[in-house]
Amino acid sequence: MQFEIDWQKNPLIPVVVQNIETNEVLMLAYMNKEALDKTLSTGYAHYYSRSREKLWKKGETSGNTQEVKEIFLDCDSDTILLKVKQKGPACHTGRKACFYKNLKNAQVISEPEIEPSLMYENIIDVLYHTILEKKESDPEKSWTAKLFKKGENTILKKVVEEAGEFCFAVKDKNKNEIIYECADLVYHSLVALAYSNISPELVKKELRRRFGVSGIEEKRSRKE
Repeated sequence: MQFEIDWQKNPLIPVVVQNIETNEVLMLAYMNKEALDKTLSTGYAHYYSRSREKLWKKGETSGNTQEVKEIFLDCDSDTILLKVKQKGPACHTGRKACFYKNLKNAQVISEPEIEPSLMYENIIDVLYHTILEKKESDPEKSWTAKLFKKGENTILKKVVEEAGEFCFAVKDKNKNEIIYECADLVYHSLVALAYSNISPELVKKELRRRFGVSGIEEKRSRKE
C-alpha cells in the first residue's frame, strides 16, 4: 500500500516527535517534502524552519540529533508522528522536551539539562533565542521583558539611541566604547527583530544574497 501526502494542499505539515524509549512528546516541528525525503533517506530528523525559511537537521549545530526509529502518517495524511532516539536535550532551551510550561498552574516543570548556549553555533543565535525566552519574563526583573511590555516605540527609540551612541564612539575613535556601543546596538536590533518575529537567519540570508553583487547596482535595483 502506498501512502501519499498532498504537498500541493499542505506544503508544510506538522510533525509530532516522541521519544521511542519513554513515549514522552519531545517537540512539535514542521516538514516540507524536501525535509521528509531527507529524513527518510538519512534516518535522521530534518525539518523546515518557518522562521528561518530553510531546511535544517535537528542537532546539526548542537549534536543533539534525532535518529528516526519509526514514522507514522495520520488518518488525514497531513500530520506525521516520529518516534526517535533522542541524543541530548530536544529543546533549544537545553531541556529534554519543549513542553515544560504548565498552563494550569503557570509553573515551569523542568529545568535545562545543559546551557542553552551549547545549542547554537554562534552568539547571535544564542542571544536571539534568549531574547525570545525573555518575552515572558517579569518586566521588573528583565530589561528585555520591559522593552517588550513598553512596545514598538520604546524598542525603536532605543535602536536609534544606540545607533547614535555607536556613531559618536566611532567619531571619538575610542576603541573600547566602539565595541561596547556596537554590542548595545546589536542587542537592541535583535530585540526589534524578535518584536517583529523575524529571525536573524533571514538577515544572514539577505547578506549572503548580496555577495558578489555590486552595492551600487543593488541599491539601484531597489529604487527601480
